Amino acid sequence: MTSRRRTGGSGAPLGVLLGCVVLAVCAEASQAGASVCRSPGAGSCSDCIRRGPQCAWCFKEDFLHGAEPSHRCDLAENLLRRGCEREFMEQSEVKVEVDATLSSTQVSPKEISITLRPGSEASFIVAVKQLERYPVDLYYLVDVSASMQDNLDHLKTVGVALSLRMTEHTPDLWVGFGSFVDKPVSPYINVHPTKINNPCSDYGISCLPAHGFHHVLSMTGNMSEFTRVIKRQGISGNMDTPEGGLDAMLQAAVCQDEVGWRADAKRLLLLMTDQPSHLALDSRLAGIVVPHDGLCHLDKNVYAGSTKMDHPTLGQLSDKLLENYIYSIFAVEKQQYQWYEELAHLLPGSYLGKLGLFQAQSLIELVVDAYKKLLSEVVVSVSVEDKAVSRYWVSVSPGCPDGATAKGQGCSGVRPNQTVYFNITVGQHSCAEDGKDEDVLVTVRPVGYNESIVIRIRSKCSCRCGALGRCSEQVQPPCRDPQPGAGQQHRPFPAKDSKSDPNKSCRPNGSDVDCSGQGVCECGRCACETSKLGIIYGKYCEKDDFSCPYEGDLLCGGQGDCVLGECVCKNGWTGHSCGCPTSTATCRSPGGLLCSGQGRCLCGKCVCDDPKLSGNFCEKCPTCQSLHHPLCKSVACHHSHGLSQKEKEYCNNTCAPLIGNVDIVTGRVSSGRLAGTFLSVCALTVLCGLVVVAVSRLVLQKRSGSPGGAAEEGVYHCTGKDLSYIPTTNEKTVTYRRDRPPDRSVEMHIQVPKMPLDDPWRF
Repeated sequence: MTSRRRTGGSGAPLGVLLGCVVLAVCAEASQAGASVCRSPGAGSCSDCIRRGPQCAWCFKEDFLHGAEPSHRCDLAENLLRRGCEREFMEQSEVKVEVDATLSSTQVSPKEISITLRPGSEASFIVAVKQLERYPVDLYYLVDVSASMQDNLDHLKTVGVALSLRMTEHTPDLWVGFGSFVDKPVSPYINVHPTKINNPCSDYGISCLPAHGFHHVLSMTGNMSEFTRVIKRQGISGNMDTPEGGLDAMLQAAVCQDEVGWRADAKRLLLLMTDQPSHLALDSRLAGIVVPHDGLCHLDKNVYAGSTKMDHPTLGQLSDKLLENYIYSIFAVEKQQYQWYEELAHLLPGSYLGKLGLFQAQSLIELVVDAYKKLLSEVVVSVSVEDKAVSRYWVSVSPGCPDGATAKGQGCSGVRPNQTVYFNITVGQHSCAEDGKDEDVLVTVRPVGYNESIVIRIRSKCSCRCGALGRCSEQVQPPCRDPQPGAGQQHRPFPAKDSKSDPNKSCRPNGSDVDCSGQGVCECGRCACETSKLGIIYGKYCEKDDFSCPYEGDLLCGGQGDCVLGECVCKNGWTGHSCGCPTSTATCRSPGGLLCSGQGRCLCGKCVCDDPKLSGNFCEKCPTCQSLHHPLCKSVACHHSHGLSQKEKEYCNNTCAPLIGNVDIVTGRVSSGRLAGTFLSVCALTVLCGLVVVAVSRLVLQKRSGSPGGAAEEGVYHCTGKDLSYIPTTNEKTVTYRRDRPPDRSVEMHIQVPKMPLDDPWRF
């Protein structure tokens, strides 16, 4: 089976081309990162840090002496290469600290601390375990408008039956009850004095006054008490079709103490209605323009804020359900199913059930199915403090266990005692407007769980810059020499040719050029020029990072400074590009000899005196070792006569390539081969001659006994007409003359068959 290598158009291997592309992309990304840090120039550490997590600021006092202040801001690796140690760097740092002292049974870890800078991000793992049997709190929130009379009657028989059915899933079920109709103001209700206290007066029956929310029964495990309260519940009435269900839901969620939600229980809020619900801004019809504050406003178990505040928004209701770890279940008639279907998508942890009639058995099945489905879905919700929501971002990636499927920010089909892992990444866009550090809280809540994870973000937008406090470069004021006298008059420094030349400090000893010709002298100090090729720096602007040779992709091999176009190497290094270490320690063999005494140390590597030697320390000589073998010295080895297959391979692979490297053996072997070749040629020539003579003599003898005219018949006459014809025999006419010739000479025609080129000689 043959293997093929995919190649590009030029024949290069595809892997090589991809490698080149990757390197090019990496190089381009590195250059892009450097350009972000450098351009436009950063004048301070804070400005530098805000450009991205890859940027660092060097606050070393004498770093790049003479260069522009903006060159202190660059990639960390570039600053290191130019001589700024890490202890003098202010750069982006990302820390993730997990508080392992806080434990829980369902969610871990409980608390995480993160340190971020603008443009940086941090990732961590959160585990959520689905337990098998929880205590359950179920709160019935029932629409008691007149159209719900029959449904309310069916609810009276649900309590005990539901408790018995739920024992299959939980050993501890508590229930509560509350009612709602609508806001008791016009135009939602009839405000005629005779209708306020009894909305059903036109029908000759007595009804309860309309109310936004009435908390009737706190959580209890006494099913008999629940049944008794339901039987006493009366109906009410209102004017318009929509009801105030969402307004009542928020109160049932946030009034924790009044409702009696247990801290360690799964919380289910069941809304029963046959009509749609009012949404935020609907209250303006009644002149109510105050937005809902999201707080509990129960006064003697009656919602006192119903006529004062608008209906809550869906976002507000969603947040309150999440904050209080509540699942919501909507039990609605099928005529309203589509309306609540759209609503349920906007409320996490919601379940929608369709009922033809609110019969007891169908309602029990709805509650049980909702409980099982909600428990099988593990979804997290992440919220950032309102003050910083625009400066941070969060992404969630769930890792579902076997048998479960990913669904948005969670998993569905999770079985009891399985664990779902969430990979959560938090990133920072920008700093606060004042540029100061800030602490921000991010909360991760598994929907419906009574536990959550708190993420404390420490945003670092300011710089410490070490003990020096060198976070910015102050531009020096123009240099002036104060003139004696009043008024504080100033005059420039004297010219260069004066005795007190201020530019003298801008020239190295023996030089008459200010700042090496690559800068200007200001106030006795060089201010180096800027170049598109790189950075010019140094006390006299004598250094740069672009005009010297590179070694291993580093200027001067990273072991020297580029001074006026030449590498000035650090101690321990030498060479044109500072690529050669001066130390010979790497050339010493284990015995302590320099290159085993058979070579010299060049650039930290042994160069052997004899080309036959090899190895890191010139300690190997495979030629010398192989030729001492008796087989390599034998003539049989070189002619391969009388040798086994293994010996032939040894001669061909080991001895033969090394023959020319040893003078004594070479002379003997070469002489032997030359003599043998010469004798073989001579013997072959003699044999060929003998064969020709013998054949010729035999033919002559046969011809001498044949009739005289026979020879002429076999003569081939070349007419020149058929040049493509090539005879198969050599033909020649030979005339023999006797000592006493007869009247005419005898001519004999000899035919010698040609030997095919591929016919071997036989002796």
